[in-house]
Amino acid sequence: MKVLDEFTQLLFIKRYARSTIKSYKTALLQFFAQLSIPIEKVGAKEVQAYLHQKVNTGIAFSSQKQIVGAIKLFYKEMYNRHLPIDYLYPDRREQKQPVVLSQEEVRALLNTITNKKHKALISCLYSAGLRISEVIKLHLRDIDSSRMVINIKGAKGYKDREVMLSEKLLELLRIYYKDYHPKQWLFEGDHGKVYSATSIRNVFRKALQKANITKKATVHTLRHSFATHLLENGTDIRYIQALLGHNSIKTTQQYTHLLTTSKTMIKSPLDRL
Repeated sequence: MKVLDEFTQLLFIKRYARSTIKSYKTALLQFFAQLSIPIEKVGAKEVQAYLHQKVNTGIAFSSQKQIVGAIKLFYKEMYNRHLPIDYLYPDRREQKQPVVLSQEEVRALLNTITNKKHKALISCLYSAGLRISEVIKLHLRDIDSSRMVINIKGAKGYKDREVMLSEKLLELLRIYYKDYHPKQWLFEGDHGKVYSATSIRNVFRKALQKANITKKATVHTLRHSFATHLLENGTDIRYIQALLGHNSIKTTQQYTHLLTTSKTMIKSPLDRL
């Protein structure tokens, strides 16, 4: 569909995240597929009818917000039309608690991984609370052992931030580096390319199975576990907000209420295993 291709190209030029572009394109394709009128004639009534159908199938709050956002932006950018569909955003927040692994489960998970690259990579995700998109974009220069920080460049929202560099992680990275000698990316895939997110998910899934962990955990669960374990160890939630790169404290508050401690006492949870 030409107009959709032009829309995704525009989002790319405007520096939207690739994951957002992909999600918006998928949402729009599904919406357009069920239309019985030309897409340029769509109004709020058609969007409401579609969302009624989707909500009946049990879509998540986040998916509903994504659909409304994608449709609204598409018509604004491609047809210079303001669709009055803000009322279709969900009024309530989804009360869904993230899956969290205990520190004992994280220890068991890491102990099942024998491959040096895989162990360093999964440890990196947990020890600094990183997203998959962040860990695969790390360069060698982003590891600052003199200051014991990891520099995260162009993360979600194109923001930079610093997170702690675990002493245990640094040791794992040095062992890994001696065997693999990466040239550009900290964790390189085949032929020196960016490491595959799918490969990371496969490594994590196999480690879960070997550790006999039956929770419905994903790689992102390591990020949730990082935040929860810091809170359990007394770290102020405002510092955790900065470490995770959250714009709003409300996003971080899904883990617990505000706690207080000295910033100088913050240690990576990996060092407590």
